[in-house]
Amino acid sequence: MSFRARRHPQVTYLAMSTPRSLDLPLGVRRQILTTSRGHFAALTAGAGPAVVLVPGWTGSKEDYAELLVPLAEAGFSTIAIDQRGQFETPGFQDETAYTLDAFGADLLAIIEAAGGSAHVMGHSFGGLVARAAAIADPEALASVTLLCSGPAALPAQVHPLLHALADAIAGGLAVAWKAKRAHDLANGAPEVPPDIEAFLERRFITNDPVSLGAITRLLTSVPDRVAELRSTGVPVQVVFGADDDGWPHDVQRDMAARLSAPVRVIEGAGHSPAVDQPAATAATLASFCATAATSRRVRHSA
Repeated sequence: MSFRARRHPQVTYLAMSTPRSLDLPLGVRRQILTTSRGHFAALTAGAGPAVVLVPGWTGSKEDYAELLVPLAEAGFSTIAIDQRGQFETPGFQDETAYTLDAFGADLLAIIEAAGGSAHVMGHSFGGLVARAAAIADPEALASVTLLCSGPAALPAQVHPLLHALADAIAGGLAVAWKAKRAHDLANGAPEVPPDIEAFLERRFITNDPVSLGAITRLLTSVPDRVAELRSTGVPVQVVFGADDDGWPHDVQRDMAARLSAPVRVIEGAGHSPAVDQPAATAATLASFCATAATSRRVRHSA
């Protein structure tokens, strides 16, 4: 998921993660990753232990652009990806290809191509994908950061809007974009500069429609697998913005308690801390990765 479900009186709209600039920071490279499960568009930077950044629904690797250099400076090889059927990564014309297990298998293939072990941060829907990968192969993930993600499907009050959008997507992405954007702007979504607006439209309509429709429906039906994630032993932290309005804060805190995971709150951020507060988000991730790596070495040597 890469939107915020903002609740105004009598109105709900779905707002997308919105990069503030389209200029890539110096040292960030565009790359096509070749894996056993196909090719994935990515932004990369740095050298060292791998960190893979997984975007949410309607998002893309660009949502993480401002994290790549700080993480590289902290000593990590950082990879932000487009998932299958998302923006610049090709998709498949078969909805059965878009299950959480399939997305998790893609992530594991990317980790394998990056050296076989990685820290992973998943934003919103991307957190559900990171969880699926950890459950499938715990040894491949050095740590998991759940960024503004939740234990299961989004809250029920958002489901009617998600179902309506899924139906609109089936009628064509260009039409769905116009309807969604008109609805959002009419109900309080902020306007953005023309170049960013053009990027948001291009990103939305470039998605594979089967992928986008399938993910939209998954967000209304994902089961709770928190106990399974805890049983893997993979170090996990839960991070969300102080103004995050996707999964409720108490739901995310309860998930963290069930995982025995630390909670970090990014001040001055909403549902997209990597965009709203990139320096604080990168620092939070880098610190946890370093701590998780140490704790895992100690556990494995015991």
